[in-house]
Amino acid sequence: MSIIRILRTLVAVTVVATFASSVFAQDGKPPDALKPKAAPEKVAAEKAVDPDAGRYCASVAPSIAEARIAWQTKRLAEFDGQVRQRIADLEKAEASARDWIAKRDALMKSAQDDVVAIYSKMEPESAARQISALDDRTAAAILGKLKPSAAGAILGEMDADRASRLAGLIAGVNPEEKRS
Repeated sequence: MSIIRILRTLVAVTVVATFASSVFAQDGKPPDALKPKAAPEKVAAEKAVDPDAGRYCASVAPSIAEARIAWQTKRLAEFDGQVRQRIADLEKAEASARDWIAKRDALMKSAQDDVVAIYSKMEPESAARQISALDDRTAAAILGKLKPSAAGAILGEMDADRASRLAGLIAGVNPEEKRS
């Protein structure tokens, strides 16, 4: 046999072995549909003609299986990295949400009950003028602790832009997120 013919045979056997190793079941046996249906005398003739091909296939089969396992391990590592990145992103989002909840709770606690009682007994026009002079956080805290009817009346007397900002703070909306 010529060297070129042997090399072609070896390449063909390698390709077939690679394909077959990915198709075979876990136990290493091919499914019945993929088993060759060649005549027994032809198979015997092929074995007799080129025994080197069989030895070659037997010797490279473990390395082919190792290569497949290495590829699968690499893909699993890539997926693991993607999952870890997604978990990190979700943890950041959760931390941000917790931070906003904490800020809102602190805002609501900052309004003292006695100050809220004073504003609840004032006329809406007077309360709106006084609350308009306060910073947004304090004003939102006071309005948030008032009864809804009193807070609504006060907000109705305020400038529309300021009233919407304060309502957004009471609802827990981030003003920077609203603008973007």
